[in-house]
Order: sequence, then C-alpha cells, then structure tokens
Amino acid sequence: MHWLVRAFLWLIGLAVAGALALAMVIAVALAMAYPNLPDVSELADYRPKLPLRVYSSEGAMIGEFGEERRTLTPINEIPKVMVDAVLAIEDTRFFEHGGVDYKGMLRAALANLGKVKSQGASTITMQVARNVYLSSEKTYTRKIYEVLLTFKLEHLLSKEQILEIYMNQIFLGHRAYGFAAASEVYFGKPLKDVTIAEAAMLAGLPKAPSAFNPISNPKRARIRQLYIIDRMEENNFITPEQARLAREEPLQLRSTRPTTGGHADFVAEMARQLVYAQYGDETYTRGLSVYTTLNIGEQEAAYTALRKGIMDYERRQRYRGPEKFIALPSDKEALEDVIDDTLAQHPDNGNVLAAVVLAVSSKSMTVQRPDGQTLVITGEGLKPVESGLSNKAAPNIKIRPGAVIRVIATGKDKWSATQLPEVEGAFVALDPRTGAIRALVGGFDFQKNKFNHVTQAWRQPGSTFKPFIYSSALEKGLSPATMINDAPLYYGASVTGGQPWEPRNYDNKFEGPMTARTALAKSRNIPSIRVLDFTTPQFTQEWITRFGFDAQRHPAYLTMALGAGAVTPMQMATAFSVFANGGYHINPWLISKITDHKGNVLSAHVPKPLEQQPRAIEARNAFVMNSMLQTVTKSGTAARAQSTLKRPDLYGKTGTTNDAVDAWFAGFQPTLTAVTWIGYDNPRNLGSRETGGGLSMPIWINFMQHALKDVPVAEYPVPAGVVNMGGEWYYDEFTGPAAAPNLGMTSSTYANPNEPTEAPPPEERNRILDLFRN
Repeated sequence: MHWLVRAFLWLIGLAVAGALALAMVIAVALAMAYPNLPDVSELADYRPKLPLRVYSSEGAMIGEFGEERRTLTPINEIPKVMVDAVLAIEDTRFFEHGGVDYKGMLRAALANLGKVKSQGASTITMQVARNVYLSSEKTYTRKIYEVLLTFKLEHLLSKEQILEIYMNQIFLGHRAYGFAAASEVYFGKPLKDVTIAEAAMLAGLPKAPSAFNPISNPKRARIRQLYIIDRMEENNFITPEQARLAREEPLQLRSTRPTTGGHADFVAEMARQLVYAQYGDETYTRGLSVYTTLNIGEQEAAYTALRKGIMDYERRQRYRGPEKFIALPSDKEALEDVIDDTLAQHPDNGNVLAAVVLAVSSKSMTVQRPDGQTLVITGEGLKPVESGLSNKAAPNIKIRPGAVIRVIATGKDKWSATQLPEVEGAFVALDPRTGAIRALVGGFDFQKNKFNHVTQAWRQPGSTFKPFIYSSALEKGLSPATMINDAPLYYGASVTGGQPWEPRNYDNKFEGPMTARTALAKSRNIPSIRVLDFTTPQFTQEWITRFGFDAQRHPAYLTMALGAGAVTPMQMATAFSVFANGGYHINPWLISKITDHKGNVLSAHVPKPLEQQPRAIEARNAFVMNSMLQTVTKSGTAARAQSTLKRPDLYGKTGTTNDAVDAWFAGFQPTLTAVTWIGYDNPRNLGSRETGGGLSMPIWINFMQHALKDVPVAEYPVPAGVVNMGGEWYYDEFTGPAAAPNLGMTSSTYANPNEPTEAPPPEERNRILDLFRN
C-alpha cells in the first residue's frame, strides 16, 4: 500500500508541475502576444465605413454609393426588441460575463461531443474582436488573439459601446452592415419600426447571412426565425402571447433594390461625381449625406413623361423581333423553371416587362411572366408587333411560342406588346430665378445606358435656336412688327465659293411678307436667314455667348440661323432661363449642402439673389422676346401647349433638325424652365412625320401639368425702354426712322448673287442644302 501512496503523490506532483509549466508557457505566450495586439482605443470613437447617400430637397434618398450599406445608429436609438432578439440567440449572458463566457464554452465543448444543443461559444465581444480586427481563419493562434482582444475590449469599452459596435458592424447579407441597414434592405423600413417577428428574422442573419437570408432562402430563414422567437420567450424577453403573435405574423419582404426613389439615377450619379471631385476615396466611407435641389415629385413626373414619350414613339416603329427564342418543356413545373431562368436574364426595364410567349395567333397572344403569371394580349395591344405576327415575317422577326418579348400595361388588365426602344431622350427642368435643378432625366434607362444626354450630348438645336437670332436683331432695330419676306433666297457660286445655296422652308413653300412675330411663331427658315443676314453672323455669334453658348460651336455663317451649331440640353435650359428671368445669366447647380454622418454641415450653397447675378441681356430684350415666344405657344408651332394646359403664361420654341435627326422643345413659365430632346445616339432619321412639336412637346406638356398644378398664373412687368404702339412692342429709340427696315421687301424676291452676303465656305455647302426643318 505504501508504494501506491507514493505513486499517487508522484502523479499529483507531476500534474502540478505540468500545470505550472503549462501556465508558464501560456503566460510567456500571452506576454509576447499582448504587445502585438492592435490598438483598440479607436473603437472608443467608432467610425465604420459609411456609404455616400444622396437626397432630394425633401429628404427622400435617391442614391447610395459604397461597398457597404450602413446606417450608423447609436445604441440608445436601437429598439429594445432588436437588442433582445440578438442577445437571445447570440449571447444571453452578455451583460453578466467579462467577455468570455466560460459556461458557454463548456456548453459548446459538450455539444461537440454530441451531448447537448449549443448556441455557440463566441460572445458578442469576441465577435466584435474577430470582425473588426481578425481574419476568419480557424487556428489556435487566431483564437488566442481573439481571447486577448476580447479582454482588451472589455477593459477599454463599456458593454453598451461594445453592443453598439456589434449592432452596426456585423455583416447581414446584400451589402448590408448593421441591423439598421438590414431593416431597410429586407423590409424597407427604419429599424425603429421593426416588429418582434421582423427582429427575430434579422437576428438570425449574423450566423450565416446567405443560408438564413429571407429573400434567397425563405424556408431556412423561417426555421431560424421561429427558433429565435422561442429563445426570446425562454429568456423572458417576450410573453407567450407575444411569441404566439410573432410566429403567426406574415412578413412583407421587399426586393434587394436600394431604398431610393424618384427614378433619379442620373442625378445621383452627377452628385457622386461632384462629391468625389472634392473628397476623393473618402466619398464612399465617411458617411456623407448630399442634399440636392431636386424636387422628388417633379423628378417622378419628368421620368414618367419622358418614358411615355419614348414608348409612344416606339409604338410607331417597325417591330425588330423577339429578344430570344427558347424551347418550351411540356412539363408544367419544368416550364415554369425554364421561363423564370430565362426572364432572369432579361430583367424588366421599369414598366417595360419581359415575358415569354406561350401561344399566339393573328388576334391573340398569351404570354407568361415569372412565377407562372399569364397575360392575354388582344386588339390594339398587338398593333406594335403586327409585322412580327405576319406569316411572311422573317424567322428572326416572327413571334412564336418560346419568344421572349416585352409587354407594357395600357390600363386596368389591359396589356400591349412592345419592344425596348433604341431611341434616347433627355429632360431637364431648372428654376430660372436661381439655377436650381428641379428635375433631370439623362436617358431612357440608367442601367441600360449611363450616358447623361442632358449634360454630355452635343446635338444640333435646329429651330429652337431661332429665338437667340431674333434676340440679337432686336438690338439692331428689329421689332416684332418688322415685315420679313418669306420668299426664295439664292446665293450664287460667287458668294458661296462653291455650289449655289438655295435654302428652303420645312414645307418647301413660301408665304410671302409676314411680321417677325409671325415668322418666329411659324418657325419659317427664310425669314430667320434674312434676320441673321441683317444683324450679321459675326455680331450674333458674339451675342449668343451672353446666353452661355460656346462661340466656336456656332460658326459665324448664315446656317447659324437654322441651328447648325451644337448644344446640350442643359445649355438650352440655361439659355432659355435668361428669357424666363428677365435677362440674367444663371449657372445651373445641384447640391445645396453636404453633411457628415452626425449631421454637421460641411458645405452649403446659397444662391445669390437674381439681381446680383450677371445681366446677360437687357430686361426689355427679354420682355419683347417673351411676347414673341408666348405667341409660339398660343398660335404657332407650339399652340398645343396653351390649349392643353389652359394657361397663358407659357413660352417656348419647337425644333426639328434636318432629316428629323433631333426633336426638341424648349419652354418655360416664369418660375420653371424645361427642355426636352429626343434622338438616336448614332444620329439617324426619326421618321418622316416626327417633329419637335409632335414628339418632344407632349413630354414637356405632361411634365408641366404636374409641375404647374398649383402655381398661379404670372405676368412679366413692362420694363423701361419699350413702348406699345398699335398693339405691338418697340424699343423706344427704334420707333421711327431708326427702326430696322423691312427685310427682303425689294422688287426682286431674290438676293443679288453678286452681293457680298455672308454665306458658308465651300466645305459647308453639302450640309446646308435643305439643312433644317421646323
């Protein structure tokens, strides 16, 4: 027995020695590792990567930029139900342990042996240490660092600070970091409004954001949600009755599209570029909020109006054929799978939806949308694709079962077949008194084509440029009553230096003598050329720079009278705003202020009063031109504007370039200027009957119906320097012999071929024959 006691004591001694040696090794390891731990003091002022967010003037978010969607939310603003759900599943004893939950570690060890069900051994503090500072590799070394970091965090920060970091830092799928961002991504609502059921669903995401994602894996997400509700009940975070209601509550999930509104992608991108130019890469991490001048209601109206105008035009075009053809399985479930997979590769474009044809005849077409939804198209709804229904249609045009086509709603339970447009468009609206951009749509669809046609598309303005020609002539004595002969003009070879030039009107007809007011209202080309000839192209080229145009883009030739230069829609909106505000040049601007994530204003823009802006033209010039532009919308080529909107304070000008390549309408009301353009990116004919008045003006009218709904009718005051005689306006100094002579009213209706009249050089002659239409 004696030797047994001695052996037992030796074993105890060896165990103690081993334990001491192990403790010394661990102590040395910890002593060596601790100094190498990262500095966690910065977490005392937690600043995660926060995205750039862009807002309308009313505060509606219209864009978000950054790798991580995140809304930094202080712990006292996180609802208790969300905190309870997280603690119930992640770390019930969070406020009791010192960072490492030894009971939890023991429970996890037993779980590894298959003895009990475990909720994991990692505490919230340990997860913070791992997520903020360490990699996800599973090694003993990383685990040691994790434990040491945990102790360090618990020593430096309060429990509330650690929990706040966790609630904002954790990745929850779909680029969402933190529960506030996840609430917006999955439910489209602020975190403060989540229910118990929603909080339980969100709390299930940290363990495996992909596996428990309610959008991509709803069944697994539901199982975990119910388990968390049970845990909340077990820990007395909720009552049994609350748990029962939470289990029964149906969840309303939203798509993964960012929470933005107003269809303002082009505006958001413009804001992003402006901010990036100032802040560089910090743009996407500082949590900057950018507030724009955009009016969200007007933006939505502009987007809808432009899309409708383009799709109305598309209905008049020849059908180009289905986007794809697929084989349709006979099995119903297999059919739905094939259709869903196919349409996932042909996503909807706004209200222009993708569908697969199931059955088709000359009088009816049945198509299927995702999830088995079927639509029947008949009557007028088939007209846009009638060439594809013809028995003589080419194989790539013929619509048959398995064809992938587009459909669009035309009324309640009414559908029309259509196609994605190739034509592009632009719309921009400014406040002419300040230059603030109220609405901007740079193209049909930002995802399809990110080229911003408002600011980047240089196009010929056509007849929308004529008001600036007449404006320059007012300074030379022209008045709205000046008679101009709409009769043939001829410039001989000795004048042009090449082939003779014989400009024509849109209708190839001549109406004879008419007033300048009538000539502009009817958009006659010959009178416009005579006016420019009278003022000289050199004078007018300098004059138009007052409106913001580039002189080098408008050569000093007579073709300038027909809009042969190059402008952008933004330039046109700025230029017409000079008329609208009484003669001042304003610069368009978009960003009103930028704030940091705490709401501190970093920069702000307050426009100067209009009277402090540079004057471009005299008030009387703007007044007389406005009276002429008002006639355009009352009885001229834009008469539809006043007749539809039922208000007299509308001013504007239509424009269609040669061979119907560009279609314009530029117009204003004293408080709002708007410009519309339609055309192909690779310039080509829009159609023999397509004009600015018929194609672009309806878009402008549809927008103004919303924008001017509650705006009172405005009148321009009569400025000094003008006088009304016989119902017409004149400059004071040009009411007698000093007035401009009538133009082209000689005995001969032809210009003298030998007269040194300004005309294009030889290289221009091929461009100017029948150059522009109204």
